[in-house]
Amino acid sequence: MHTKLNFSSDYTRTAHPAILARLVETAGMAMPGYGTDPICQAAKEKIRTACQCPDAEVFFLSGGTQMNAAVIDSVLRSYQGVIAAETGHISTHEAGAIEYGGHKVLTIPGTPEARGKISLAELKRVAETFANDMNRDHMVMPAMVYISQPTEYGTLYSLDELTGISKFCREHDLTLYVDGARLAYALASPANDVTLSDLARLTDAFYIGGTKCGAFIGEALVIAKKNLIPHFFTIMKQHGALLAKGWLLGLQFDVLFTDGLYEKVGQTAIAYAEEIQRALREAGFPLYFESPTNQLFVVLNEHQRNYLEKEIDLSFWEEIDETHTVMRIATSWSTTREEVDRLLEILSLKCPKK
Repeated sequence: MHTKLNFSSDYTRTAHPAILARLVETAGMAMPGYGTDPICQAAKEKIRTACQCPDAEVFFLSGGTQMNAAVIDSVLRSYQGVIAAETGHISTHEAGAIEYGGHKVLTIPGTPEARGKISLAELKRVAETFANDMNRDHMVMPAMVYISQPTEYGTLYSLDELTGISKFCREHDLTLYVDGARLAYALASPANDVTLSDLARLTDAFYIGGTKCGAFIGEALVIAKKNLIPHFFTIMKQHGALLAKGWLLGLQFDVLFTDGLYEKVGQTAIAYAEEIQRALREAGFPLYFESPTNQLFVVLNEHQRNYLEKEIDLSFWEEIDETHTVMRIATSWSTTREEVDRLLEILSLKCPKK
């Protein structure tokens, strides 16, 4: 039976072997519900230590969309909105979850140069436009800034960029929230200079992705700003993001934050992504741009796409014109040497170049 290679996303596998082993150890155990168990408490303490933020509040939620919806809804008042890149996950791939919760996503148009990032200049423009509008009392007030590290395009905010955005947000009373669904791959990238402690220091809240970074399910919210979200436990419940078997999430993050595993788990994905990107370039496939993380974007003509989709599960990204499409190749913590070799063989030996 012919089995297609799967490079469609980084959440298609089960979980890291260390998590699987730890789960086996829990067989038959009974634990308190809703994350009130000792495993969750230990995991939270490990995350605080890794972030060098001893006073941070840490919560485990079931998924990224639930995380974004719960955090944004709990921070904003009814007349306020959240600023995000036009290509941001809350703008494009969450089925209007933020708007469904009653808050407008105030999008900043993307540019080819931005590659999913918000620039400080554009952020200033949005804030100043609102402040200088004589009709602002009739408009949605920008009160929060949403960015992701890495972005939807796998690009990274530098420490200088994040510092500038943080400073502006604090000067203008804007809550800064960072989506870290793929944070492990950012931390593993040689191009990255933003650490967990930097995120805790420069943001009001951010989350550490688990689902795409070696866990079965779940994300860890770090609220660095004291009293930012009172009664967040209850808000989690309202948003359907609170698991009765909360220990399942805590256990996974307890493993991921033992011996620095979380900061290492993305290294294989980054190494293989660099190799694949280099091979694509050498084989003459146009890259949409150079990616520093585990998401690669290649421009394929109609023949190339049709052939590759018979051999490999890729992810559709966007159409450039009638005959060219941007497709995503995503490596993950579980990508193997054998899978990469087979992918390189398909690209270099079999796929039509024209």
